[in-house]
Amino acid sequence: MSRRIAVMALALAAIGLSGCISLFPKTEPSQLYRLQARVEPRSAPAGQIFGVLRLSTGFPRAAAGDRILTVSPGGEAAYIAGARWVSPASVMFDEQTVQAFQNGGRARLITRGDLVKVDYALKLDVQGFEAVYDQGPRAAPLVLVSVRGVVTRSDNRALVGDRTFTAEVRASENRVSAIVPAYDKALSQVLGEVVGWVNGLDTSGG
Repeated sequence: MSRRIAVMALALAAIGLSGCISLFPKTEPSQLYRLQARVEPRSAPAGQIFGVLRLSTGFPRAAAGDRILTVSPGGEAAYIAGARWVSPASVMFDEQTVQAFQNGGRARLITRGDLVKVDYALKLDVQGFEAVYDQGPRAAPLVLVSVRGVVTRSDNRALVGDRTFTAEVRASENRVSAIVPAYDKALSQVLGEVVGWVNGLDTSGG
């Protein structure tokens, strides 16, 4: 009898604890977003096709992950709650860069390990990738994408070109569903300019 009472007491205690403790607390899932740059296909300009080695991309640590970075005029940084990139921003940027170069032109983007002749090396450093609340926390932010591109010759590492590309796009409203398309538009503009610049390099010098 005493054993039966002890078992019932343990069962009641477990029921009581289940109302206070949860091993799997309920949380609101984050909405996931994907970067989608749209770089218009272009016909190859006159000249010989050349290979460009894509070096590893530099990316600000605060913006490189899967959280969407925002910055206030005072320099305070924060992430948008309840929203994340479907992959780290740095990874999606590289994917979109490769895709942009596949839309035509003389330059053929190459990664390490590809058995293709390399004429040049391209280093991209993302210097800004954020939503700037320059008009206050309730107004639509300005999405900033800034990328520095450096091209060198593969044989002697001589500098061929060094440019910075910047795009600023105002979101239509202060909502994530409007901020993400602003990122897409800014990224599309920057990558389009990068691709056009690399394809237009003067390669007559060898």
